[in-house]
Amino acid sequence: MTVIGYHASHEQHPPSALLGLAERAVAAGFGAVSSSDHLTPWSRAQGQSGFAWAWLGAAMQATSVPFGVVNAPGQRYHPAIIAQAIATLGEMYPGRLSVALGSGEASNEHVTGDRWPAKADRNARLLACVEVIRDLLAGEEVSRDDHVRVDRARLWTRPTVPVPLIGAALSEETARWCGSWADGLITVHMPPERLRPVLDAFREGGGEGKPISVQVKVAWAPTDDEALAGAHDQWRTNVFDSALMADLETVEQFELAATHVRPDDVRGSVLVSSDPKQHAAWIHEVLDLGVDQVFLHQVPRPQERFLELFGAEVLPEIGGRV
Repeated sequence: MTVIGYHASHEQHPPSALLGLAERAVAAGFGAVSSSDHLTPWSRAQGQSGFAWAWLGAAMQATSVPFGVVNAPGQRYHPAIIAQAIATLGEMYPGRLSVALGSGEASNEHVTGDRWPAKADRNARLLACVEVIRDLLAGEEVSRDDHVRVDRARLWTRPTVPVPLIGAALSEETARWCGSWADGLITVHMPPERLRPVLDAFREGGGEGKPISVQVKVAWAPTDDEALAGAHDQWRTNVFDSALMADLETVEQFELAATHVRPDDVRGSVLVSSDPKQHAAWIHEVLDLGVDQVFLHQVPRPQERFLELFGAEVLPEIGGRV
């Protein structure tokens, strides 16, 4: 069954507010919640960055839907720590957690003071971390000394229901590679002619039949002008190629890179409209590609009216046509 979820943006809202928003989203009819594990936002206008793992414990207790989180193990986090976090939440909330693992961004990882590796090295490190996490979740004692170092790690508390480890990818190349090891794929919305090859690459790489999720950034407001202004205010630092996004280190660098980003430039990353029917049509374009889950990220800061309106008008429209 197709699921339409709500993306809880830690980079834009305090965790206490996000807890209430997750509850509102579930009450409005959203069938799942996703979030990302970041240490820093991309701009001062966003201005937040709560600890996703602590928040997940509270949010999953307060609701009954599945939750997902995107994490980058290997530099800021040792994979044994992530395995323990996964195991604890998985034991507390059986069958409700999935964890997407990616190679990360320097903005969150540079704080360790370690060198930020090239993409190929980050992928090798990520795969090593995935293997460590999987072995620990399976109850094995793990020692390793290559891309990551592990000394006789073991999890004493483990979930009874396996937690899916999802691959996070933005390019065809990474998606194809994720197909070889991941239990599913999560990517971000692009025009269908660009998104379809990413999904096909995952399936061709070994992901055929595995679930696929797409995060769709939307900007809704009572008028198109308000929606576009909200998107530009919050997301103009996030419109760049993924290679640049991965290598910039500070909020100041992102803001400098965005100096000349015009409001209309944001439309390439955010679906901007005041018309709920237009948003429903855009979501159906994604679903028509064979996607299993769509997570909607309302980019402008106001969330409550978005949740009410989409729950009343957009979700029923999608459910009636799926």
